[in-house]
Amino acid sequence: MFASILLISRVQAANLEINTPAITSIKQSMQSRHAQLVEHYDSGAVGLTMDGMITMRDANAVPLAKRQSVNSLVSAENQDRNALYREIARANNHPEWESQIRSTFGQRWINMARPGWWYQTNHNSWAQK
Repeated sequence: MFASILLISRVQAANLEINTPAITSIKQSMQSRHAQLVEHYDSGAVGLTMDGMITMRDANAVPLAKRQSVNSLVSAENQDRNALYREIARANNHPEWESQIRSTFGQRWINMARPGWWYQTNHNSWAQK
């Protein structure tokens, strides 16, 4: 337990705002996709997970003809999020911090969510902000 507390305090010392060309590119990709995802966050179809990812929470909120498109958006977003967490850990010269950085961002995304958006709770259930 002490080792995990020590690791968490180290991650808190990590520069989560660090910037490299790779991080800039990933953020730009995520920003351009965000406009397409907002309607699905708003409808409750897509939700934020505790581990810093997103998921199709309620496929019934998306017309059948659009589901594949939304699934592709979710997949692309999660690829970028994985890359972002990995690059931030690398840029801090601590690739072993990736999972803690992921958890920290998971909480950040939930904190920044708009009212009405869905997020995963500590108990793996869903709550609406």
